[in-house]
Amino acid sequence: MAAALKSQLFSGFQAAALLVLLIALAAETQMAQAQDCQAQLTGVNACAPFVLPGATNPSTDCCNALSSVQHDCLCSTVRMVTHLPSQCNLPTVTCA
Repeated sequence: MAAALKSQLFSGFQAAALLVLLIALAAETQMAQAQDCQAQLTGVNACAPFVLPGATNPSTDCCNALSSVQHDCLCSTVRMVTHLPSQCNLPTVTCA
């Protein structure tokens, strides 16, 4: 009976240790992806002059920088930008 209990406790400990390891690995992966995304977005600063009303067509530098940004990075950035006003207690921005 004691051996069975000891075996169950050890199995529970192993499962808990594995869960902690997986959570740590997921957090580290997410942080690395966020840093990679941030590095990709740095180049997009070349596009700043082209997002203003009346701007001309984007430069080659802007297009090259934008093409180097991964789809997931770009989409998550757009989602975050659309949520910023509500996080700052400002009205939602709607564009026609």
